[in-house]
Amino acid sequence: MSTTAQDTDTPRAHCTVDADGRTTFRVALRSAGHPRLALVPRAKKNAPQQPTRLLDLEPHGDDGDLRAVLEPLPALAEGRWDAYLMRETDSVRERLRPGLRDLRALVDGNLRERPSPVAVRVPYATKDGFLAVRAWLRPAHAEAGRLDLADGAMTVHARLHGAEPSDGATALLRLRGDRDTTRSFPLRTDGSGFSFTVPFAELTGAAPGDQVWDVFLRPAADVPPVRIGRLLDDTADRKTVCVYPALTVGEAAARPYYTVDNDLAVEVTTVR
Repeated sequence: MSTTAQDTDTPRAHCTVDADGRTTFRVALRSAGHPRLALVPRAKKNAPQQPTRLLDLEPHGDDGDLRAVLEPLPALAEGRWDAYLMRETDSVRERLRPGLRDLRALVDGNLRERPSPVAVRVPYATKDGFLAVRAWLRPAHAEAGRLDLADGAMTVHARLHGAEPSDGATALLRLRGDRDTTRSFPLRTDGSGFSFTVPFAELTGAAPGDQVWDVFLRPAADVPPVRIGRLLDDTADRKTVCVYPALTVGEAAARPYYTVDNDLAVEVTTVR
């Protein structure tokens, strides 16, 4: 594929994430002014607009590149943050293209204990080829691991971060659009984590037509449920990466999947 002049002129940022959640951006730029890297949050419906995060780009090392560091704190609000270059204090923002992304420190992120609030950042390339950061920020999080599908049921292996489960902790599936329709399933302790099994037959027939059930962990009877999902690695968008088969149960088919927020859900459709 040929490289156009516009592609050549578009600034790129290499980035590295360390095990502490610190993200370092490096831009090949020669500037005598005050260049900055801007992380601009995308607007979210029915949510207050977050302020732009500005990071100074400063010389570092002998290669002449400029470096900006996004420290773990303060945490980014949950959502997507687009990366821009500002060559001068009042200059027009320019979208940044992604360079090399070293995300090796994120691959085994589930193996480290995460305190509350659980803050996650994953740099990624957008569908139109620009650099962005996907952020999650939750009081607690249950990280899904292996999903086993067999005999009309789903067994989920997971680990809780930012909270401690009580002896009465349960898995909870909630019918999307109807908070009062839920199904509860007992937990089994599994080393440092837990597991539970959902017979899909218990999800069918709860409402007419197709349904979606969102998957939660209730750590204790008197605390809010915690979403179960996959956040603690280097994958910003899991929905099209982890694709599971559907199991036929009676006149319905059930299939687990990850939502656009990387949360676990189960889709139940009528077999026609």
